[in-house]
Amino acid sequence: MIPIVTFIGWHNCGKTTLASQVVTHLKQAGYSVAVIKSTKETGIQFDTPGTDTHTHTQAGADAVLLVAPDQMVMMSANRGESLSSLALRYFPDVDIVIGEGFKNARHVAKIEVFRNSEQLLRDTVTGVIAVASDESISGDYIFRLNEAAEIASFIEKRFLQNGAMAADHTTLLINGERVVMKKFVQDALAGSIEGFVNSLKLGTKNKDAKTLDIRINLTKV
Repeated sequence: MIPIVTFIGWHNCGKTTLASQVVTHLKQAGYSVAVIKSTKETGIQFDTPGTDTHTHTQAGADAVLLVAPDQMVMMSANRGESLSSLALRYFPDVDIVIGEGFKNARHVAKIEVFRNSEQLLRDTVTGVIAVASDESISGDYIFRLNEAAEIASFIEKRFLQNGAMAADHTTLLINGERVVMKKFVQDALAGSIEGFVNSLKLGTKNKDAKTLDIRINLTKV
């Protein structure tokens, strides 16, 4: 599964600024990075100067996906897919996906950005692995708001280095939620599907295949 780290926090806490700076540092380190942003606003413009999505593009993100109540740019209706599902569907080939928002995403690492220690989200949501703030607070992995380089290094060491990228070679999502599978289950599932595909006699289409993507709509089976 592609590593996903999302920055969460209240409005105007500095999420976009910090996340985009982290994207720049990860790009400079040689990684391909996609950004997925969540917003509650409607009717907003995409990737024009002054917008958050433009900030991420200027930071060097290989791709940016905006998720709003009324649209997803690529200009489609929001079907309520999870952050994990969006990352796998649209950005399967990047090294890491940086999210902004999605505080309630399950099984996703989160970095909380805040300016008021009386409004901490880490007490009410799961998956917070670090916090960034200029206020005094105790805990592990505490960063200042101007420590984007240190946060990028933290993400790199935790998710991208020394075998951390040894991702699952078979990924299963059910209703957009990732199902954790042991290696022997991954091997069995991949082997079964590959065997069926090889029996289809597709000629050169599957001769040099490196990945297989399959989506099953159980309501139509």
